[in-house]
Amino acid sequence: MTTTAAGLAAAVGGVVVGDPDAPVTGYAIDSRILEPGAAFVALQGARDGHDFVADAFARGARVALVARAAEHPAGTALVVVDDPLAALGRAAAHVRAARTDLTVVGITGSVGKTSTKDLTAAALGGARAVHASIGSFNNEAGLPLTLLHAPAGADVVVAEMGCRFPGNIAELCAIARPRIGVVTRIGLSHAEFLGGPAGILATKGELVEALPADGTAVLNADDPTAPALAARTGARILTVGTGTDADVRLRDLAVGDDLRSRFTLETPWGVLTVALAVRGAHQALNAAMAATVALVLGATPTDVTVGLARAETAAWRMHLVTSPGGVMVLNDAYNANPESTHAALEALAGLPASGRRIALLGDMLELGAHAESAHAGVGTAAGATGVDLLVAVGPHSAVTAAAAARAGVTVVHVADRDAALTALHGRIAPGDVVLVKASRAIGLEVVAEALAADSAEDRAGTPGAATAGEPRP
Repeated sequence: MTTTAAGLAAAVGGVVVGDPDAPVTGYAIDSRILEPGAAFVALQGARDGHDFVADAFARGARVALVARAAEHPAGTALVVVDDPLAALGRAAAHVRAARTDLTVVGITGSVGKTSTKDLTAAALGGARAVHASIGSFNNEAGLPLTLLHAPAGADVVVAEMGCRFPGNIAELCAIARPRIGVVTRIGLSHAEFLGGPAGILATKGELVEALPADGTAVLNADDPTAPALAARTGARILTVGTGTDADVRLRDLAVGDDLRSRFTLETPWGVLTVALAVRGAHQALNAAMAATVALVLGATPTDVTVGLARAETAAWRMHLVTSPGGVMVLNDAYNANPESTHAALEALAGLPASGRRIALLGDMLELGAHAESAHAGVGTAAGATGVDLLVAVGPHSAVTAAAAARAGVTVVHVADRDAALTALHGRIAPGDVVLVKASRAIGLEVVAEALAADSAEDRAGTPGAATAGEPRP
């Protein structure tokens, strides 16, 4: 939705300095990827966006949303507000209120949010005009940008909703006004800031509390928190799971050697036979929840099965590649928590390997008081799933390494990703399968990509000569 500096100021409660008619055709928080005409939002974090306002104007912005006035070119404008981040949310809320044609699907949970978001968009894409969050744009900046960039022709927005603190989901819901809410699974992600399992459940449940009476809550029947979530909403409830009491039942799950799943889905709209292109047995339940949303919104069973068969996951999520040197790399390095790491180890165990099964696992962050037990649990699981060699990265992962060693796994513990790549260069061989997984801040995707590009000739050189580069922003 296009506007002007004056229109933006009216929506967010700002003051225009400069040309009130300067156009706004989009929004950006990174001047490097700003499209001409987009308003630049000067967020204040590790880097102060105000330092890049001049660059944004040079790249084609006509308006900047700022907390303090500065020089700007003729024909442009500043919209001055107290807090650019909060103002971005108000801009999105203003647009959402005007877009009465939109149905918003909110997706939250401790694990599986992004995959379920992508699967939902794919399952629904044959029946509705869908706009979905890009990547993991799920926070107080990402969700507003998702709404603000919804094309005029879109009638459904699939929005991922993340949180680090109590109240975060409620704030996002106040902006997005979801009619359908999906809670994938409750685990330990961000336990450090949310106050443990009870706080996580309370915060994730803010999504179902925000649903209107004519909305729908899609809940994981296999998660023991489902009844507590159901009690917090007046919306219709649809449960999805493997038990006979689920409203939408997943059965006959079969996982191939390529980690792709086939299953049957019994639904109120008919029985579906689903084959997924995405990898990992855990994706079946994510796909079942996505299918449920699509069917609620009018997709046919054929729309759903065709869409899910074509769906792909985002980067560094269960991506499987064989290197020129004959090493299979399962790159699941985008992020990690205890639940997703256990699922990844199960996936590693399911891959055919003529050599060893190797797990490169880094720290799982923001677990607070649960960090030690969670890392120990992963180490024990490495032994139970048949890992031959564990390379553990980071201080928390020392606990993982110790538990894995007690379970009979050969263990190498290193400080960082560069040391991990050095350790692996001296140990991997053709036929090995390597799982790579860690929290986002550890940056192990760099190691995964180096391994995927590796050749036997590279490894025949000086061990450790290759070093991992900088993480992608």
